[in-house]
Amino acid sequence: MERPTANDDVNLSAYRPSLPLSVLNGKTSSGGFDESDYYQCYGDGNSMTSRPSIALSGYETLDAPPQYDFYANSQAWGRKRRFRPSLHQLHGNSEVRNVLTSSYIQYFFNEQINSKMKLFFIHSCLIVVKILLVSTQIRCMLNIWGVILYLRLPWITAQAGIGMTWVIILLSSTITGITGLSTSAIATNGKVKGGGTYFLISRSLGPELGGSIGLIFAFANAVAVAMHTVGFAETVTDLMREHEAVMVDRTNDIRIIGIITVTCLLGISMAGMAWESKAQILFFLVIMVSFASYIVGTIMPASVEKQAKGFFSYKADIFAANFVPDWRGPEGSFFGMFSIFFPSATGILAGANISGDLKNPTVAIPRGTLMAIFWTTFSYLVISATVGSCVVRDASGSLNDTLSPSTPIDDCVGLPCQHGWDFTECINNKTCTYGISNYYQSLSMVSAFGPLITAGIFGATLSSALACLVSAPKVFQCLCKDHLYPLIGFFGKGYGKNHEPLRAYLLTYIIAACFIIIAELNAIAPIISNFYLCSYALINFSCFHASITNSPGWRPSFRFYSKWLSLLCAVICVVIMFLLTWWAALIAIGVVFFLLGYTLYKKPDVNWGSSLQASSYNMALNHCVGLNVVEDHVKNYRPQCLVLTGPPSSRPALLDLVNCFTKDLSLMMCGNVVTVPVEKASSNSHISWLNQRKIKSFYRGVVAPDLRCGVNMLLQGAGLGRIKPNVLMMGFKKDWRSEPSIANNYINILHDAFDLQYGVCVLRMKEGLDVSSPPQSHASVSVDLEPQHTTVFQKKQGKKTIDIYWLSDDGGLTLLLPYLLTRRKRWARCKVRIFVGAETDKKDEQKEEVLSLIKKFRLGFQDVEVIPDIYQNPQPVNVHHFENMIGRFRVDSNPKQDSDSDPPRQQEKPWMITNQDLERNMAKSLRQIRLNEVLLDYSRDAALIVITMPVGRRGSCPSSLYLAWLDILSRDLRAPVLMVRGNQESVLTFYCQ
Repeated sequence: MERPTANDDVNLSAYRPSLPLSVLNGKTSSGGFDESDYYQCYGDGNSMTSRPSIALSGYETLDAPPQYDFYANSQAWGRKRRFRPSLHQLHGNSEVRNVLTSSYIQYFFNEQINSKMKLFFIHSCLIVVKILLVSTQIRCMLNIWGVILYLRLPWITAQAGIGMTWVIILLSSTITGITGLSTSAIATNGKVKGGGTYFLISRSLGPELGGSIGLIFAFANAVAVAMHTVGFAETVTDLMREHEAVMVDRTNDIRIIGIITVTCLLGISMAGMAWESKAQILFFLVIMVSFASYIVGTIMPASVEKQAKGFFSYKADIFAANFVPDWRGPEGSFFGMFSIFFPSATGILAGANISGDLKNPTVAIPRGTLMAIFWTTFSYLVISATVGSCVVRDASGSLNDTLSPSTPIDDCVGLPCQHGWDFTECINNKTCTYGISNYYQSLSMVSAFGPLITAGIFGATLSSALACLVSAPKVFQCLCKDHLYPLIGFFGKGYGKNHEPLRAYLLTYIIAACFIIIAELNAIAPIISNFYLCSYALINFSCFHASITNSPGWRPSFRFYSKWLSLLCAVICVVIMFLLTWWAALIAIGVVFFLLGYTLYKKPDVNWGSSLQASSYNMALNHCVGLNVVEDHVKNYRPQCLVLTGPPSSRPALLDLVNCFTKDLSLMMCGNVVTVPVEKASSNSHISWLNQRKIKSFYRGVVAPDLRCGVNMLLQGAGLGRIKPNVLMMGFKKDWRSEPSIANNYINILHDAFDLQYGVCVLRMKEGLDVSSPPQSHASVSVDLEPQHTTVFQKKQGKKTIDIYWLSDDGGLTLLLPYLLTRRKRWARCKVRIFVGAETDKKDEQKEEVLSLIKKFRLGFQDVEVIPDIYQNPQPVNVHHFENMIGRFRVDSNPKQDSDSDPPRQQEKPWMITNQDLERNMAKSLRQIRLNEVLLDYSRDAALIVITMPVGRRGSCPSSLYLAWLDILSRDLRAPVLMVRGNQESVLTFYCQ
């Protein structure tokens, strides 16, 4: 690399190095790769502005900018995966092996990908998204439409009347609609790799209730196979009877045909379902054509044959007569009809079942599911209204039953008398075989071309039966693989490259065959209704529970749901279960509680980041029970803060800010280090002060010889069980130049926190944090109750901005803390702006990448600004100001003595800065100066500034230089500045599990 020309204006672009050839080739020396190998000194001057150096600057440091790969669980096609540098690699003293190799070589490799291939790939993805959006809706509609639509909806209309049928349809659609909203929220709370509805809900609600819903959902699908197969067999039997082809009798014929049909479906499903997705479009078209044939048939003039069967086209008197109920038989009641109709409203989970295959499930699942519910509900309402307006309830089907002119009109019974037909005899004797009260194939009779309705019945029943026959074993296999219950693992074994659950297929086949033997659709449908209602109740409850636990991991992209509406729907489902069949409801709920009790007793070794784990954490935090609760899943990460305040009353602003993060959410502990034991070092006064300020926090005071030792005790010993701090919160030390030894301890505390895998946050306010004179060196503790001081963090912020400078990836803590702030009423109206850095020619590309990443995190942040300004030159006056800031800590030595300066003196005064230290950290120093200028330009009126805190390498960056970075970075800013550095472990995820 050529030496840059020295001048008064420091150009950061001049410090972007070319990587050594050994690194580009992936080779390192035997001693390993050291970051210091990248720094070379040029010039003999002592001024930063007159002595440029080759140093890592901008994003070309180990401290990498945000990347998709850092949060992904899998490797993207066509390139190698990049990894976030660890905290030890950033601040530790050890050698850094192959980190830049894995970052930069892959970066350069990605840049060489042909742009045309990228464009082609993007267009291909867009086409796939559009296809999947449509296929999601079609899949749901095909699963919702089924045998009940064709064979029982006219009969239900005759029983309940058009008005009550509409109530039944709308009540069913309301339940499925709310459940669809809850499902959409659950399905969009992170990316799902696969597993369907059971996988979504179990990972959201946990193994306790997730296992129960898995079994119930699988069983309901197995019984649904029987229902759709019986509907198909019933249609075939009726066709055979019309042609006088009978094997035994109607019931046994249905059983025989049903068993043969389900056996054929089993063979098809076990052979492979590659054609199933393609066949869906064909099934959909057949059903739509059958609907068109039916609508045309209602408009056509009624033939004599159809009039004999009760069809008279649209008549106002028929509509009026069929509008009111006419209950008949043992099922003749509102809830009896509801139990038979409700299975025709199910099937809404088909979109969620393929969530892992969707490119954009956030859009596809809600839109596909809700549109499918809307259009199927509309079709049910139209069909019930039209068939009730055209067909009378009772008809004989005989062409000889025309009304004779000699028959007195008063002796004729029924509405057909007004249209020239006399069905009095069959009505009185209850032997009518036609009419919507007696003839299940009324839609076929009304249709312009009857075989099209038959084709629609075949398409709806076979597609739904096949879908259920495939989904039930898949759900059961997923449940078996989770090892939640004993004795069922046998059915989880997969065969072939796709791991097909052949054993689960056979189990589903046996269950379906047992229910097919019932051979009565009206008896099977209520059983399915109960189990589906139970499943929907658990789905809605899981959505409510995930919302009410206030877990930071519950951030669904789909916002149009209500936790209280979900709870109401869950209660309604349970109530309707008992109103339908109380003994079946007791069995279903008994199974749920039995499996729940078993799981709670066995405590399976799984950690899915569920809402039940979050609620158990809340219970442990509020009541100090279950302190060993598992809460280490990234989905449920909570910033549990250890706040170094000294006496809490001395720094209320720091406590008020932390309280915004932790109130009713996570742990907060105030730490106070006392260096001189005193009798009055009691925590009672501090706890009283915290209670008076309505801050939920523990207080812990320790006695130690110095501040660093005391903080180390707190870092390692604070907490109870698994409820322990993971973030250290501190105030900025403004007087670091006057007390260098204490400032050195301050920086060592940061390094100690990093060593213990803590995240670190440092708050700086222009007016300072202290509101009273703190005890010197934390030597004593005041026990008098301090007065309460109002701080900026207790006030409503209005429509200001929270500015996030996400310049380096620390695992996501820099984003998570502002997100938690916006959940508070005081900060809810604030607009969040995210600033990232990029070169000018890559500004748009970087913005799209960061927007895409933030969208996957589901934080709700929309405003991203790319600032190439960070690569510009800092103002010379600010550089000179920085030089003056560190001037008193410079070691006067000539270049020949830099490499081996007096070691004892360096150990005695580790805060002193040598020329070698300054050269090694030149670019990072200039970067902080420039960033302060950017903050002053962009965030002058912000309510809060959150910025990624730089990390100084231990042994290479003296404590005074590190503090000078923090000082120059946050100086002269009107808004509070929160410098954040996570522990380089992900605290945000875009995955469901």
